[in-house]
Amino acid sequence: HIDLRSSISDQESMLIAFYKACNVKWACPLKTRLEGDPAIGEGVNHFLFSMITQKLKCGFHLNFGNTHTTRFFDGEPDHLVPSSSAHLVDSDLFFVAGRMIGHCFLHGGPPLSGLSPAVVHVISGGSAETAVVEISDCPDLDLHQKIILLDGDSELTPEEKESVNDLCFSWDLPPINTSNRRWLYERLLHHAVIGHTMRQIKQLRKGLKETMLWPLLCQRTDVLPVIFPREINDVLTQECVLNSITWPSMVKNNDDDNDDECSLEDQRRVAGYLRQFIENASSPELKALVKFWVGWEVPTTSLKLEVTYSNLPKASTCFETLRLPSRYEDFQAFKKELLACISTVDTGFGLV
Repeated sequence: HIDLRSSISDQESMLIAFYKACNVKWACPLKTRLEGDPAIGEGVNHFLFSMITQKLKCGFHLNFGNTHTTRFFDGEPDHLVPSSSAHLVDSDLFFVAGRMIGHCFLHGGPPLSGLSPAVVHVISGGSAETAVVEISDCPDLDLHQKIILLDGDSELTPEEKESVNDLCFSWDLPPINTSNRRWLYERLLHHAVIGHTMRQIKQLRKGLKETMLWPLLCQRTDVLPVIFPREINDVLTQECVLNSITWPSMVKNNDDDNDDECSLEDQRRVAGYLRQFIENASSPELKALVKFWVGWEVPTTSLKLEVTYSNLPKASTCFETLRLPSRYEDFQAFKKELLACISTVDTGFGLV
């Protein structure tokens, strides 16, 4: 369970303590309880896995003395590599990260996108020597600037040669000359990306093995884009969301004695506003909407929509139901309040 009344760092400590626990059957059904929040059911599990994936990508509020946020992965989107922090390795936090990734996948949660293909290759059992590393995979700006000097045929200044040679000597490599320039470029880049992170990658593998996901990665390389998708491919489209929605019935039921039901005109108008919002929304906005709707960014096969008498948009994540107020007469007002509501998805359910 997680106490939402506690600080973010305390909540993260609870998460890490759970994923460090021994003898956990990760494939078993999960029951999550949020202390201080009345939410129950499957939507709470969705919220948990969405939070885990977000923290793996954006960082935990773990204070190791140097920064307010500690990132497990550094670099550009689609070129993320494990952090070189010794504290994370010594604390077995990449082992924890591997368990988190596997646990999310086993329960249908959002994947960890944006990892470097070279890192994914090694994580999934590929040889470190055959990993194809790009200069964009090097998150250390100082190393990046030194290594990129070797890319090409332009003459290096004495200062640049000295800088490169100092790096070569520190990694037991020969100094630069006319015949080994390209070879040095590849060796330095490989060491900066893969060599520096092998301990982290081994811990990730160990965590994936604990969840029984690693054998799948080794034997079925075709699932790698599903488990570790590229950031550019991990987008939510308007068609995907629209096709998943169960729209309110637009046929008047004369046998219905419910006086609280909104008029067909109100239902058509508000449903039309939602369709217009989705058709013009960006992928991040769509993900926030779906997360508000069902608890995570993965749309289900039946996103239910209801138009009701209420003040603000609300969602029952366990029943995958979005309830929109019937009072809107203007699309811009509808859009403004919907965006305000879906921006609260990280603060919980009943606490919103």
